[in-house]
Amino acid sequence: MFRLPLTSVLVAVCAAAATPEQFQTSAGTLELTPIQHASLMIRAGGKVLYVDPAQGKYDDLPKADYILITDIHADHMAPALVERLSKPGTVILAPAAVAKTVTSATAISNGESKTIGRFRVEALPMYNLKPAADGTLYHPKGRGNGYVVTYGGKRFYFSGDTDGTPEMKALRNIDVAFVCMNQPYTMTPEAAAEAVRAFHPAVVYPYHYSQSDLTVFSKALAGSGIEVRIREWYPK
Repeated sequence: MFRLPLTSVLVAVCAAAATPEQFQTSAGTLELTPIQHASLMIRAGGKVLYVDPAQGKYDDLPKADYILITDIHADHMAPALVERLSKPGTVILAPAAVAKTVTSATAISNGESKTIGRFRVEALPMYNLKPAADGTLYHPKGRGNGYVVTYGGKRFYFSGDTDGTPEMKALRNIDVAFVCMNQPYTMTPEAAAEAVRAFHPAVVYPYHYSQSDLTVFSKALAGSGIEVRIREWYPK
């Protein structure tokens, strides 16, 4: 696991949603490109992996070797787009609830792990701890998956839609985390920061944040030694 020599939070701003983020691993460079909301693309070792391809523009993007889907909601699961990005041999991993609709997907449940090519994928619980003010439980435990993806010794965490669950706070050795915040569906920025402090990744990107105040999230992590990277997930 790599650690950055930081004594306080560093906040970096990138204007273009399509600008790749590069990470050096023992298996070579991994490029990660934010697309929109909770959708992103990873390129590594000549392979392309999408996480939650559902929102944004894909016309100029390559077909997928691998696809991970976290949940059934339309901002994470878009069956027509998944079909368009797929090619012969594309491997799709998703919760059983998603596989009922995306029938080409292989079901993976909370606590299971699978290896696809040079990627190791661990499925983690993602859920709300209590109902929203209107009594709705948007994400019940066991339906959706967060994922830890390991490539070349580096561990990347994608939270999906969740609160700061005990399982999230118990994570260890996470190099890069993508953490949601978006009321009333997931966490407040303060709750997200509290959860991130608990598992202490080297780098954290807020995503799936909609109108959340990211300055609150960044300030709450000041002095933690965690690098906060703010990116534009909602291109104009």
